[in-house]
Parts: sequence; structure tokens; C-alpha cells
Amino acid sequence: MDSHIYGSFRLLFILALLCLQSRADDSGSVFFLDSSIHQYLRPHSSDSIANRDSMLLPEVGAAVSVLLGFAPPATLSAASSLKLNEVLMPNPFDRPRSVLMLEVKGIEDSQHMIDSVSDLFGSSLKREVIFGSNKADIQLPDEGEVSVVSLNRPLSFDSDVECTDKELKDFASWLDGSYVTNTLESLNGELTIPLSNGAHLKLHMSKKADREFTVSLVSLIRNIIRAMEMHQDLSGSMRSPAELVTGSFDGIEALQNEYGSERVTQQGLELFLASLTKIHNSLQTAYKGQIVGVILFNGTPPSKSEMMLNTVVTSRPSPRWLEEIKGSTNSTAVAEVMLVRRILAWITGIILIIATLLGIYFLTYMPLTRDTLLYSNVKLD
Repeated sequence: MDSHIYGSFRLLFILALLCLQSRADDSGSVFFLDSSIHQYLRPHSSDSIANRDSMLLPEVGAAVSVLLGFAPPATLSAASSLKLNEVLMPNPFDRPRSVLMLEVKGIEDSQHMIDSVSDLFGSSLKREVIFGSNKADIQLPDEGEVSVVSLNRPLSFDSDVECTDKELKDFASWLDGSYVTNTLESLNGELTIPLSNGAHLKLHMSKKADREFTVSLVSLIRNIIRAMEMHQDLSGSMRSPAELVTGSFDGIEALQNEYGSERVTQQGLELFLASLTKIHNSLQTAYKGQIVGVILFNGTPPSKSEMMLNTVVTSRPSPRWLEEIKGSTNSTAVAEVMLVRRILAWITGIILIIATLLGIYFLTYMPLTRDTLLYSNVKLD
């Protein structure tokens, strides 16, 4: 009997460990990158306890909505509102109204990122994120109030042509590197990029993982440039909607699937972070400091095509439209409402006609004397 009880307790203990392990796997981290010239986030704290505060995925989506200048979802709890208050500045009238929301797949621990790119992430706000079993939404109002730019747009509509050798040369030059083309076959050269630690990362376009990582990074940069061009067009127009630049990057995941956690993957991560630093600086210049970055690191993504944070744009119907829909279920109520409206319209029209006739009558038969208010400034003979 004791052996059966011991075996049951042991089984429960193993199941508890498995549940804790699964919850740990469904976690990541998020970094809030403040503006370079304006403070939209709470000051960075070096307190290790504060840095261990976790957020749920819907809370991250609510933070993005607030940064865009919109109200958080009505379903947000008091505890979640307190977490948002620990991240965002309390002034509701001082929001950047522009957010870069980037989900990076294939990275669980971001400590290496802080060590390698301290200029960008050293002063940022870091929070652990618990994904849970469901995805979350960034709830936005009508499309006329917000402009959403996707960073997942491919380089070319032709799936056979991902990018060109010229684009790879421009990308290498942008990072002070070089790209040696293959004279016999296009997109089969070698990309060499210097890293901050003095090493050089060599990526061969003939290898599938290297090519996927490079094309993903080049596509991200091109779409960022497209977002900045759209911002220039919107800034010159009469309306100034909020701007959400959102997308995902799965190039690190491609390297991990091929090389695991080897040196190439770590160097690829460092190259991505260096590129992200330059992207952030370019966005700050284009948006004049009125943009905040929200970088979400997800180590166990559901699939390549899905994102943990989806953008949901909801329209705001007018009260009269809602009233018509509500009343359309009862034809008798609709007839009564129409009768009342017609009676009010006829009564208002009759009153206006009577008032107009009386005004004409009194003006026509008004005596022309010096005491008359209408002709008080006219000199009569």
C-alpha cells in the first residue's frame, strides 16, 4: 500500500515538473525602446527585482495601443493596468503615436543581446513575457485613425527572385562589409560583415540557412525604408493618423535549425542586433523622435507564418446606425418611430412658415419714424 502511495506522489511530482517546464518554454521577453529625444517610458531601473517583472501577452498589446494614443481594452484588469503604469509615462496627452512592433522568432534568452548591443538595449525596459496557450490582439480603432505598415512584405512578388546581387552589395556596404558575387551564377556569392568584437561573419548564399537569414534581414530593412517613406507622405497630408509598423523576423530561427547554438548562430544574432540598432536610429531621425520600439523575443513560435500579436482594426459605428439595427427587429416599433418623426417634421415646418409670414407682415407695415429701430440711422426729410 505504501509503495502505491509513494508511486502516486512521484507521478504527481513528475507531472508538476513537466507543467512548469511547459510554462517556462511558453515564455519570452520584450524590450521597450524609448525615443532618443523624448521620454515616453518610465526611467530605466537597474533594480534586478524590477527587471524580473513579467507581463502577459495581452498586456503587451495594450501597451502598444496606449503608445499609439488609444485607450486600452475595456477588459484590461486592474493588475494589468498597474503593470502598464510601471512601463508607460502617466501623461495620456503625451504619446508618440508611432510604434515599431517587431517579433523576433528563435530567441529565448536576450542577455547576450544586452551584452553585445548595450547602446540600444542597455537603457531599455525589459520585461519577461508569458505567452500562454493563446495569442493576443493589438486592438485599434477605425482605419482612418491608424496606419498599419507590415514588415512581412516579401522583396518581390515573384517567388523565384528573392533579391538581387545589387541589393546584397548595398546591404553589405550599409554594414561596412563586402559581397563577392559569383560570375557563373547570381545570388551565389559570399557576404562578409565585420562584427563589433573584431570577428567577421561569412555567409554563403549557396547555403539555404545563410540565404534565408540574409534575405530576411534585407527584406526587413527594405520594408523599414518603405515605412519611413509612407511616414513622409502622411506627415505632409492634412490628416495625421497614428502609425504602427509591425512584423516578424525569423532569420535567427533559420540559422538555429541549421547550426544549432554554434558560433555562426551567435554571430548571426549579433549581426541582426547591429542592424536593428541602425534601423532604430534611422527611424528616430525620420520620425523626429516620436516613435517607440517594442521588440518581442519569442523562442518557441507556433509557425513561421503566424505572429503572437495580431493587429485587429475595429470600426466605430454611429449611434444612429446602432439604433436603426436595434429597431429593425420590430416592424411595429419602426412604424411608430417614423410616424413620430414625420409629425415633428410637419409641426416644425408649420411653425417656421407662420414665423416667416409674421416677420414679413411686421416689416411691411412698420411705421417710418425716427424712433423706429430699423431706420434709426436714416435721415428723413
